[in-house]
Amino acid sequence: VQLQASGGGVVQAGGSLRLSCAASGNTLRFSLYGMGWFRQGPGKEREFVAAISGGDGDTYYGDSVKGRFTISRDNAKNTLYLQMSSLQPEDTAVYYCARTWRSYSTSRNNYNYWGQGTLVTVSS
Repeated sequence: VQLQASGGGVVQAGGSLRLSCAASGNTLRFSLYGMGWFRQGPGKEREFVAAISGGDGDTYYGDSVKGRFTISRDNAKNTLYLQMSSLQPEDTAVYYCARTWRSYSTSRNNYNYWGQGTLVTVSS
């Protein structure tokens, strides 16, 4: 399966962006796989942002984005989304979408398919 992230850009602090991640290739049973978003800021480790489970679509968030970001998926379109609001300069990072073999996971070690990343820059 291939994952293509898009929607990044430059936004002022307090603004919003929506990222998309389109899955292609073997997307059979896309709805059953857990999906997630991670980010990697300059000089930082890749960190968990949000995850959505396969099946029920339960959602999970990192502490730094809880209440500001919303993860969702459209299984008919094989697409994952991340709606980001109240963006702050510390949200500046390359954002990656990924698919896990588990129902869901907050650990990057449990994801085996990754998109190429999309850059989000938040200016103050």
